[in-house]
Amino acid sequence: MILRDVVRGFRLKPLISLLLVVPGFAPPMALAQLAGAAAQPASLPDSLPDSSGDDWALRVDPQLQEHPLQAGQKGATAALAESMTGTADTDFALHGKAELRRYDSVIKGDHLHYFEDSDTADAYGHVSLTDNGATFFGPYAHMRVEASQGYISTPKYHFVTNGGWGSAARADMLDNERTVIHDGTYSTCQCDGEPAWYMRASRFDMDSGTDTGVAHNAVLFFQGFPLFASPWLSFPLSSDRRSGLLPPTFSFSSTGGFDLATPFYVNLAPNYDLTLTPRIISRRGELISADYRYLGSNYSGEISGLILPHDALTKTQRYSLSIKQDWQIGSGFSAYVNYNRVSDGNVNTDLISAGQTLLGSTTLYDQEAGLRYANGPWSVLLREQHWQSYSGNSVYNREPQINVNYARYNVGGLDFGAQADASRFTLSDSTVAQGNRFVFNPYVSMPIVRPSWYITPKVQWHFAAYDLSTLGSDPIAGQPRNFSVNVPTLSLDSGMTFERNVTLFGHSYLQTLEPRLFYVYTPYRNQNFAPLFDTAQSDFGLAEIFSTNSFVGNDRIADANRVTAAITTRFIDAATGAEAARFVLAQQYNFTTPRVTLLADGSATDLTRTGFIAGGSLNIGNNFKAEQAIEYNESNSYFSHTSTGFSWAPATGEVVNVAWRYTRRDATDSTDDTEPVSQFIVSGQWPLSRRLSSVARVNYDMHLHRLIAGLLGFQYDADCWSLGIAFEKYTNETSTTVPSTGSRVLMQLQLKGLSKVDNGLLDQFKDNVPGYSPLPDSSTPVSKFTDYQ
Repeated sequence: MILRDVVRGFRLKPLISLLLVVPGFAPPMALAQLAGAAAQPASLPDSLPDSSGDDWALRVDPQLQEHPLQAGQKGATAALAESMTGTADTDFALHGKAELRRYDSVIKGDHLHYFEDSDTADAYGHVSLTDNGATFFGPYAHMRVEASQGYISTPKYHFVTNGGWGSAARADMLDNERTVIHDGTYSTCQCDGEPAWYMRASRFDMDSGTDTGVAHNAVLFFQGFPLFASPWLSFPLSSDRRSGLLPPTFSFSSTGGFDLATPFYVNLAPNYDLTLTPRIISRRGELISADYRYLGSNYSGEISGLILPHDALTKTQRYSLSIKQDWQIGSGFSAYVNYNRVSDGNVNTDLISAGQTLLGSTTLYDQEAGLRYANGPWSVLLREQHWQSYSGNSVYNREPQINVNYARYNVGGLDFGAQADASRFTLSDSTVAQGNRFVFNPYVSMPIVRPSWYITPKVQWHFAAYDLSTLGSDPIAGQPRNFSVNVPTLSLDSGMTFERNVTLFGHSYLQTLEPRLFYVYTPYRNQNFAPLFDTAQSDFGLAEIFSTNSFVGNDRIADANRVTAAITTRFIDAATGAEAARFVLAQQYNFTTPRVTLLADGSATDLTRTGFIAGGSLNIGNNFKAEQAIEYNESNSYFSHTSTGFSWAPATGEVVNVAWRYTRRDATDSTDDTEPVSQFIVSGQWPLSRRLSSVARVNYDMHLHRLIAGLLGFQYDADCWSLGIAFEKYTNETSTTVPSTGSRVLMQLQLKGLSKVDNGLLDQFKDNVPGYSPLPDSSTPVSKFTDYQ
């Protein structure tokens, strides 16, 4: 019961002023907060005790909310107990379910003695101390109430906001944010028995102000076994970014052996951070990598590096460096740097981290810096670009390049523009042609667009002037150093759209029929003298067959006199607007055989692009999707490309993908790198139990009869920890002519409450399984009012 006037003459006003002061803040998952008069505390009815008077009456607050003390204010103190004795202005003793409350702190015990002059309290028997979301339970406590200073003996404790708990020989409260726990334990596992993981340390420094804990002389236990020991270990007390150790990643590969990475995250500031990752690769040695990220109001960037001082296998020092920087200068100007450098071409293959996906070795490393300008119809790029190459086919440097684009739309019914590009192409290989090239490509078109049809005539011109400083070791007979090329192109693009309502399988759809006709004419111009600075043959696909040039780049403009016809039909759900199905059939026909070839001695008959493409996609409900596409070469009477696949995803975390891809070998090329591609790919994610989920992928080459890549992974998600493990088989293209193969085992253990940051294993699953869904976060947002004392 609430005591009043227990001892005659006892001055209660300064000691037990019974005001209801609700501390804290609204929990994140609370309902919408009240406002205005509805949010104001209401007085109790006059018939209730202590409801008389305006100054000291109890009031009911309609919602939990923070009432911060203003500067110079002192929080009211409330005392409750079954009985009380005391001396006026000196001390009082509470007996039986005693409580002393002030602002956001509560002291409870069987007995409680409070000294007014020193503002100290001693609590005995079943003591609990609650302050700023942390609660301590023990047999005895001594506290300076207003300062939130004191200690509690042999406590058990609980942090409400992150679920952390443990026990100790003693806990010292330094203030309302900092606590020192002596000879104690810490865990976030919510269980009655021994937790799945816990830390034991000689001392814990807990700071709720920075949401950071520091363990001294700590040992981390998992399932009863010591997992890690450190003289100093920092960990977060909330889900916010905090400096500390991230989950270690384990792997074992057939080439490197055992690989252990223990990343340490440093939260330097809200807008920049650093991750340091020491690693041990048993067969190669010790290495360290660093990743520094930063973000400003007008700039952002990332610097990543890795160094292995001595590789025991290659007997060399190995490193990689990547610098990316973007600036927004203003007035349409921006600048960037993208610099990548490695010690050798196999660094990213041999020293790839456990969480990275082995999709093929990078043999080209870009090193460039540039200045951009964009304003209205203008866009300009000025850059210096170099390449560090470890492949047989070298790529030209641009030293420098300036590219200017101008585009205007619907000016008197016309679209027009131009591109101008001036570049100096260089290469360390003196046996190839090098020099300057200037390109000017103007165009004008007149789109005529109506609700059900369109037609777009277009005229464009290609001008290229060359000034070669080096002709190469094997120039064409009569090769000049200075020459130019002029090529005009005329094209006509047209299409129509028809619509009708149909009912299929009892469902209403809007069906469209969209025919398209595209014609292009480009006269033949001899371009054999022009070196291949940035040009290659384009694919034969839906995007490419509606382009005016069958080459990409500015060194070849294909002669053409061809027409492309296509028809597309779509089925659109009348209720939702979602596309349920799409079918496409396109055919290209050359009236004359093209004569412009990529190489001077190339065969013109190989460039015949007469053929057709057929494709379709189905979206049945939200669960089943299928896609098919074929490309048929009528000139040679064979299928050049075929792909088919489907995806079934009945629920979150359940997906199965099946695909087959075929690309015919180029019959005119006898080199070993043009083997046909015939690959069967199966991937999926499927739950095996409530906590266990599986991930798998198989990429099998049906022509070579071998496994190109394979992955089998498992994820186990417990309440306070999760474990991911994967077995991977890979084939990796390196800088050598023979692809390397290998296998590795990846494992990552996450102890929830220490860190929930993934170090790459989940990215590995995402890259291998389209439609992969990470396991849902089972944590529940809490506040200081959760389990309110």
